[in-house]
Amino acid sequence: MNLYKLTYKPLGSIAVLVSWPKMIHTDILKNINLFRHKIRADMGEYILEMTPAYNSLAVFFDTTKIKYSSVVTDLKEIYTSKDQKLLTANKIWKIPVCYDDEYGIDLEKMAKSKKMTKKKIIELHSKPLYDVYFIGFLPGFLYLGGLVPELEYPRKANPRIKVNKGDVAVAGNQTGIYPRVSPGGWNVIGNSPLNFFNKDEFPPCFAVSGDKLKFIPIDTLTHAEIMKEVEAGSYEIESEMYG
Repeated sequence: MNLYKLTYKPLGSIAVLVSWPKMIHTDILKNINLFRHKIRADMGEYILEMTPAYNSLAVFFDTTKIKYSSVVTDLKEIYTSKDQKLLTANKIWKIPVCYDDEYGIDLEKMAKSKKMTKKKIIELHSKPLYDVYFIGFLPGFLYLGGLVPELEYPRKANPRIKVNKGDVAVAGNQTGIYPRVSPGGWNVIGNSPLNFFNKDEFPPCFAVSGDKLKFIPIDTLTHAEIMKEVEAGSYEIESEMYG
């Protein structure tokens, strides 16, 4: 595990905020997730929850079992210790997306602004494997890394009052999927018929930090067919193991 210069600060009275250099990079993502697995293996009885972000990890601990100072000491020792052989099972999730005009309501404007065809934008958007960095903003909203520079596009100056569930959108150097109806300022270029958060399932969000996403273009008819399967509870998201 590569070593970065980390900082450790209290987050209220029940957590430690561990921070990496302020950048979005896959090496930091891997470093955070390996550290997270090592913490769980070595300190599991004291840890209540861990919340990763682009360049930080919030470690919530049981204050009835351990003190803040001891948590920090243990975290530092774990981070600088020799790598342990841990099995980290991550997945590549295949996410169907319909980019047709009915759903990609900002696609034409984006294409004209970039002097590209809509077909080219769809090709560029669906080509990469996106890294899942963390989940936030809304339950099930996946923060993804890997948008190609050609598709970077400013967020809307005036956000929409309503963005639909499953809308796939671009803002700045990020792309993401709205897991529920919400206000939003990102540019909508498609829609996925899947559920990205279900409070009645465990875990409620199928993807976790360290997973990858692959967008699979589909047409309107296929979108409708998949949505029926999702509503009936019979649709299984395609995935494969990696790592």
